[in-house]
Amino acid sequence: MPDFRLDNSGFTRAEGIWLQQRLEAHGFDPGPIDGFVGPPAWAPRTTAAIVAFKRSQGFIARPFVGPKTWAALHAERGLGAPQVPDRLPPWVREALRVKGWHERANNAELRDWLASDGHALGDPAVFPWCGDLVETAIRLSLSNEPFPGPLGRNPYWALNWRHFGEAITGAPPLGAVGSIRRNGGGHVFFVVGQDRSRFFALGGNQSNTVSVVPIDKSRCAEAGTFRWPVSYSGPRLALPTLTSSEASAIEFA
Repeated sequence: MPDFRLDNSGFTRAEGIWLQQRLEAHGFDPGPIDGFVGPPAWAPRTTAAIVAFKRSQGFIARPFVGPKTWAALHAERGLGAPQVPDRLPPWVREALRVKGWHERANNAELRDWLASDGHALGDPAVFPWCGDLVETAIRLSLSNEPFPGPLGRNPYWALNWRHFGEAITGAPPLGAVGSIRRNGGGHVFFVVGQDRSRFFALGGNQSNTVSVVPIDKSRCAEAGTFRWPVSYSGPRLALPTLTSSEASAIEFA
């Protein structure tokens, strides 16, 4: 498996040549097939081809190759299927960076990320950390977003997120913050998709990992369940309709 890095600098020359050949096979011009696919300034044409290929696959169109993009390049041309809109809200993109991390197997990395916003509950292997994940993703991507009242005092209590931003009436948009009651407490997450009877929730402490799981829509019918940040001026995108396998495959590509 290649050494995936955000600036593409981990690829060997042979891997770079293969990557460029596969981009060309999919109809995207990478420029000279020379194996140089490092930082964007080094290989602007290859970088542009990577971005265009990822957009064609329904991935977030950013200038690097991750494991999912690498796998998609193996497929025959035309077999890719879009899953989610390209313009994901920034807090969803931030949370997807750590998707798949486990509270024990990735404990050190997860603790570092949860503390990277200057706030943290503590060891995720000890404390329920769904609120910590949502707080971290929001603070890292929306630096001016207020945390009013009870939420500011304790963002780790899931139901305090009902004081976040502004309430959503009607269908929640992609990336809305959702909170539900469970086991005498609650759970908080980002909604990233739906089917007829369920929402798909991106969150932490879901089977001890950062993952996407289904939640019955009947559990989300209470007023105030879904909220939206007041500092974000970007579009409110409609939730995509996904299958369970498509939802679980959403990742930092």
